[in-house]
Amino acid sequence: RRGPNRSACLCDGAEGIRDIVRRYRKRHDDFESFADKVAIQLNDTHPALAIAELQRYFVDEAGLEWDDAWSIVTRTISYTNHTLMPEALERWPADLFRETVPRHYQVLEEIERRFLRDAERALGKDYAALSRLSIFEHGPQAQVRMANVAVIGSHTVNGVAEIHSRLLVERLFPDFARLWPEKFTNVTNGITPRRWLLAANPGLSELVTARLGPAWITDLDQLRGLEASAGDADLATALWQVKRANKRRLADLVARETGVELPETMLFDVQAKRLHEYKRQLLNALHIVDLYLQLRDDPALDITPRACIFAAKAAPGYWMAKLIIQFINAVAGVVNADVRTRDRLRVAFIPDYRVTLSEILIPAADISEQISLAGTEASGTGNMKFALNGALTLGTLDGANIEIRDAVGAENMFIFGLTVEGVDDLRRSGYRPAEYLKSLPRLQAVFEAIEDDLFSPQERGLFRPLVEALVTGGDHYMLLADYAAYAAARAQTGVVYNDTAAWHRMVVHNIAGMGFFSSDRSVRDYAERVWHLQPVQVPQTPSWE
Repeated sequence: RRGPNRSACLCDGAEGIRDIVRRYRKRHDDFESFADKVAIQLNDTHPALAIAELQRYFVDEAGLEWDDAWSIVTRTISYTNHTLMPEALERWPADLFRETVPRHYQVLEEIERRFLRDAERALGKDYAALSRLSIFEHGPQAQVRMANVAVIGSHTVNGVAEIHSRLLVERLFPDFARLWPEKFTNVTNGITPRRWLLAANPGLSELVTARLGPAWITDLDQLRGLEASAGDADLATALWQVKRANKRRLADLVARETGVELPETMLFDVQAKRLHEYKRQLLNALHIVDLYLQLRDDPALDITPRACIFAAKAAPGYWMAKLIIQFINAVAGVVNADVRTRDRLRVAFIPDYRVTLSEILIPAADISEQISLAGTEASGTGNMKFALNGALTLGTLDGANIEIRDAVGAENMFIFGLTVEGVDDLRRSGYRPAEYLKSLPRLQAVFEAIEDDLFSPQERGLFRPLVEALVTGGDHYMLLADYAAYAAARAQTGVVYNDTAAWHRMVVHNIAGMGFFSSDRSVRDYAERVWHLQPVQVPQTPSWE
């Protein structure tokens, strides 16, 4: 996006810096206007070395004085933190850093020296805070804190949902926020309606356009116009027909890729996202086993037939995540083969999760599982895509779920579980998962089935580490604390699903409330509040003057 005075670039590191400088020099003889013409956005800490590279270039190659160069750097670069997880807060061994990029190491040493001098003037001799603010963490193995580099070298730091940005200030960077409160802001993520509704769900797109006209395609706030029709029986019928067609399309794909048949009359309960313990796919899977055992023991049990669908990938070296994937597939094998239960419960794990798959999966979902432990998910965009396509959220008050609740109404979601404050209180008081297990007899039965190798008869003890991680390993993401609330909320989704009129009222309110979550709004927020760009005015008719 360009304006009359400035352009913005998502920076990918040192090579990106050289390309930016090369293009700037084509039009300018000096660097006085560099920060007015260029805006660089760091996405997490992976490209944070760009700060040292730009400073190095200005000092070593352009011949600028240090302070003049640093002023340009810090007016040019801004930093988006996308997650509180350690993998996005890189720490590099100082010895490796020094050997690999020695000049950049020297630049960071000088940046730190000058920064800590100024920080001490502002904070006094608070050496504990100064140590936390330092770029270099000294210890048995000295490390370079790239998140600190990113904050020090940026003029603006933002999170990607309101609660995430608050936690950045309160938990991740409190000392920096004390030093520079004006530097921190929020830009909630967005999704493009052209990809995730217009292209991915043509049936729903045509229905929306027939009701509202085409303006929603570039102005997603227009979807609010659907609210007046939330109780319209004709709209409910049309939405049901669109959803059934999308479910049929997904069922065909699942049958091809997994061999699992999913009747489109079932409630499609979907959890599609990166496989990580904090996203709690294991909570979902354990409850599926709970449902299976109940149905097996009581064939007359009255529950809404449900197809539980997973799609995920895990990092190559993430052993526990890979074990959870293996467990879900093992559960699917047992559940789908049992003639006593398969008419009311089926499970599918779709391999090779990818965008082209999600474009088929998301429009078919009835329920969107967004069940991370409160305070762990930065934002999420899957939750937005599902809601835009008429799936109802079963989720915690975490990430952008909170803003979705505010937009669509708490009564149009299925919210459960601990809040961020509740998680903090429980950790402070001493979380004892084994105590929770005593009040969860059905979950005890689930653990016994796992320990008796119901899902791993050919490999004894395969899934016992899952139980041990929860019962004796601390249950870091508090599955047991949230289990009863999750089970109750999930049961409620089935009750409401059987009330067709109520269900479709909730669906319409979800679709209608998603205007704020357009990437058009998100990019506009960055352009106006972070990059300080003005949009290019495109004439309606060509001008040859």
